[in-house]
Amino acid sequence: MSAKNILFLCVANSARSQMAEGIARSLFGDKAVIESAGSLPKGVHPLAIEAMNEIGIDISKQYSKNTDKLPLRFIVKIDFMISLCEEDTCPDMASRTAKKIKWPIQDPVIENSIGSFREARDKIHALIEDFGKREEIL
Repeated sequence: MSAKNILFLCVANSARSQMAEGIARSLFGDKAVIESAGSLPKGVHPLAIEAMNEIGIDISKQYSKNTDKLPLRFIVKIDFMISLCEEDTCPDMASRTAKKIKWPIQDPVIENSIGSFREARDKIHALIEDFGKREEIL
């Protein structure tokens, strides 16, 4: 079975999609190639890094990127494009191969508390675990 290409999207690529990228890499290992991106990247939020460190996943080396900065070899073979936006402005990309999935998660930056980041992290973690079982990645 070849590795699945999975892209996580949110507007700022600072919290939800960054946490999803870290969780998916941790859970799926070499069974998937994971990327995240946004339409208005703003840098990885410090509370996202803190919330992820609490569960033993270090995302401090990850960085925010625009969708047009993704590697071409990845873009042409995306299997799953997962949008994490609750708002309507979530980025989208044209893809012939990707199955598009929407997981509306409230942006923890709105409340900007460690509690809101933990809540988003835990929801994302549960969704990714369920997704991995359904798609036979785990």
